[in-house]
Amino acid sequence: MVTTHGNTVATTRSPVRTAALVVSIAFLLVGIAGFIPGVTTGYGDMTFAGHHSDAHLLGIFQVSILHNVVHLLFGVAGLALARTVSGARAYLVGGGAVYLLLWLYGLVVGQNTAANFVPLNGADDWLHLGLGLGMLALGLLLTRRSATRR
Repeated sequence: MVTTHGNTVATTRSPVRTAALVVSIAFLLVGIAGFIPGVTTGYGDMTFAGHHSDAHLLGIFQVSILHNVVHLLFGVAGLALARTVSGARAYLVGGGAVYLLLWLYGLVVGQNTAANFVPLNGADDWLHLGLGLGMLALGLLLTRRSATRR
């Protein structure tokens, strides 16, 4: 609560906005971590894009410069969209759908093909499934009550 000129104004952030903010910050941290040697193994073997990048975030998730930049941009977009309930919902639901599509893409595209330009490995694929389902759930469940009131 904030008091201005004798009036008390509620400054509570809605749950969906808070969730979008937390997810956005996580993407920013992951994007930054992808550029830190040690946190990213094989850092010297990182390429701009493509399956030839031998850099792995936390020694598990294959990353490239493009992959890290996408995480950073996704985080920045989330920060901007988390300013409103409708934006936060769109970020979580839309982002969840994008990550589910990315999961399917990773399953269909071979890991050692030119089509694997992000790059993605098996660990990335399963992380994308979890992110997609989690973001969709947050976006839909945290706005369910306010949508039924309209």
